[in-house]
Amino acid sequence: MRSAALITAAGMSSRMGSFKPMLNIGSMSVAQRVIATFRQAGIERIVMVTGFNAPVLEKHLSTEGIIFLRNEKYASTQMFDSVRIGLDYLQDKCDSVLLTPVDIPLFTAKTVTSLLNSGEHLACPECDGQTGHPILIHASLIPGILKDSGERGLQGALERSGAEMVHVPVEDPGTLHDADTPEDYSKLLEYHNNQLVRPVVNVALCKEKPFMDNMTAMLLALVDETGSVRAAGKRMKMSYSNCWNKIHTLENELCCQLVQRSQGGAGGSASALTAEGKALLSQFFDYERRLRDEAQRLFDEIFGGTFH
Repeated sequence: MRSAALITAAGMSSRMGSFKPMLNIGSMSVAQRVIATFRQAGIERIVMVTGFNAPVLEKHLSTEGIIFLRNEKYASTQMFDSVRIGLDYLQDKCDSVLLTPVDIPLFTAKTVTSLLNSGEHLACPECDGQTGHPILIHASLIPGILKDSGERGLQGALERSGAEMVHVPVEDPGTLHDADTPEDYSKLLEYHNNQLVRPVVNVALCKEKPFMDNMTAMLLALVDETGSVRAAGKRMKMSYSNCWNKIHTLENELCCQLVQRSQGGAGGSASALTAEGKALLSQFFDYERRLRDEAQRLFDEIFGGTFH
């Protein structure tokens, strides 16, 4: 199943008093932690809707290989409006969406996997009798959510979606901890410091130096999707020249053409992945997914109950 993640991060952090997405949780920011967890769970396409402080946040996350959308009306709209922006983009690009606000950063990859494996159209994690995030939304529900009246925000739209919200039992208090206020943030840090050890895998292909990683793979995926290197870079907040530098480096290392560019016409130039480019992209995502699965299996086998 092709699954995507949608992170809403357009809010003004007014109750916190500091910009929540860039607060530190250990050595990572809140936003980086959410992205890392989705990556660990094997989610390839991660979309973040920004608004307040968008240029700063997008620059902070510019090497994460995610897709940025903006809620330009963040000051006068609610989170549901950011959700709609993300769902509208994703509705024809995946089978399901995992949705979370950026300020709930400590749910685990195992929880994401449990939601995906539930087979439900609409589901959320339940821990100690309380429901949390992320929320699993099947793509078939998205058109109805986009057309919803918006009364009572996202909760109302989900209740009117035609699917029953299924609670998936998890042993993951991180699904419940947010960073809405300074007091919440203090509790979040305390919980983080007591979390279990987990394996984290970052994949790159190298010769003398790395030439392909998740960021490059997402660039190729967006070129394939949009038919334009410029449009792909825009989604990732990468300059046009930087996009082509990455593509040329990749092609030079592999000694083959991966992106074909055609000139002219009223619409200007267009770009498309070659057959070799499509094959490499599929192979990389498959390799990355299988490495993560094997890393988790080996971690469980070798360390067992060492970390409590």
